[in-house]
Amino acid sequence: MAPKTATRAIKDALEDLSKRDFERFVHALQDRREAPRVRRNAAEAADRLELGDLLVQTFTEAGAPGVAEELLRGIDCHEAANTLAAETSGASSKPASSDTPRPSAGAPGVTAMAGEKSSGEQFVDEHRVQLIDRVIDVGPVLDGLLDKGVVSQGIYDDIMAKATSGAQMRQLYSGALHAAGREGKEVFYQLLEKHEPYLMKDLKRNK
Repeated sequence: MAPKTATRAIKDALEDLSKRDFERFVHALQDRREAPRVRRNAAEAADRLELGDLLVQTFTEAGAPGVAEELLRGIDCHEAANTLAAETSGASSKPASSDTPRPSAGAPGVTAMAGEKSSGEQFVDEHRVQLIDRVIDVGPVLDGLLDKGVVSQGIYDDIMAKATSGAQMRQLYSGALHAAGREGKEVFYQLLEKHEPYLMKDLKRNK
């Protein structure tokens, strides 16, 4: 089955939430600190369908599913998050140039042009399987991502609760890193350079 559009998949996910969970989702969106941010009054006034449109307008077709998935996991709606991820798999990861998100405050110094991958982003995308398999101590990397605002405390706790480093890395890739995009991946790359220097040298040597 072809993947749904981001807008349709997000609206379906929000419509399936209970009233309480939808209210929690709105509060989590309002509390989200990473840029770009949704205006609090706009999120509060929106119904489920309007909120889906608002997410796509704010984060683009490429970024909105990852943000919505991260927020759903943050409120423990993991089934809805998994469904959303499955329904949007294969969607374009490149937003239109006019909708390119601005760099977040958590990742200074990223200068790649819109539509071009920075070296850090390209590296972590190309070596996803190896990094999931070979990063053993995820904690220090997650600590840095939390400090830089790439992951929220709720997402941090959820990832750390996973039983294995592979599961932690897999969830990091599918949730927070996907949502954070270029800037978040650049921060992730820099933290890997700091905490996994020998692994990084080996991956670069064997590229």
